[in-house]
Amino acid sequence: MSEIQPMIAPQEDGSGNQEVGEYREQDRFLPQSVPHTAKIAKDAKECVQECVSEFISFITSEAAEKCQMEKRKTIGGEDILYAMVSLGFENYAETLKIHLAKLRQHQAGSSSNPRQEHRED
Repeated sequence: MSEIQPMIAPQEDGSGNQEVGEYREQDRFLPQSVPHTAKIAKDAKECVQECVSEFISFITSEAAEKCQMEKRKTIGGEDILYAMVSLGFENYAETLKIHLAKLRQHQAGSSSNPRQEHRED
């Protein structure tokens, strides 16, 4: 399994040009989704990035609306799951619910076992 790389946002000038060695989400996932012999055009990668950004905005907007109605300022994981179900993405929501539970379990384990520093005298 490949190492997860951070997503690099478009440059400040809006060009989206990247330095060698920088990765974006579609650079990681698209090659896994097509045959090894296939090539992916730059405009196709840009289109996927635009779609992903729009999808995230769509889900986040629905979650934010729920929080606003409940007079809350922070969007939580459950709000995202609610938004996905209410927008018709229940199949994805079930999978994300499992991952959210695993993340919280991991975070709880990490906070109860803080790293201890060893000093050499």
